[in-house]
Amino acid sequence: MDEALAVLRREFEGAFLLNLRGEGLVWDRAAFSRLEQAMRTACTEFEGREDLPRWMAEGFYEASHFVAEWTSHPNFPRPEPAQYYEDCLERLRDLADWFFRGWHAYQEPHVWRDL
Repeated sequence: MDEALAVLRREFEGAFLLNLRGEGLVWDRAAFSRLEQAMRTACTEFEGREDLPRWMAEGFYEASHFVAEWTSHPNFPRPEPAQYYEDCLERLRDLADWFFRGWHAYQEPHVWRDL
C-alpha cells in the first residue's frame, strides 16, 4: 500500500495531471495506467473508511473532474482510439465514486442489501 500511495501522490501532484496542462499537452498512457492502478488500490484500502486523507480526496476529485475539462479543448491531442479516451474518463469518475462512497459502481451497495 505504501508504494501505491507514493505513486498516487506523485501522479496527482505531477506526472499525469501536469502533463495534461503543461506546455506539452500530453496524455501519457503509462502515467495514466500508474494513476489508475494506484487509485484502485487506494479505493480498496480505504473502502468504507471515514478518515480519508485530504490530499487523497482532493486528488480523486481533481482527477475525476478536471481531466475531462482540461482535455476538452478541441486542440488537445486526445489519445487514440477515441473509445480509449472516453473509457479513461469514465474510469476516473467511477474510481472517484468508489473512493468517496465506499463501494464501486459495479457492486451492489450494502445500503440496498440491508433494506
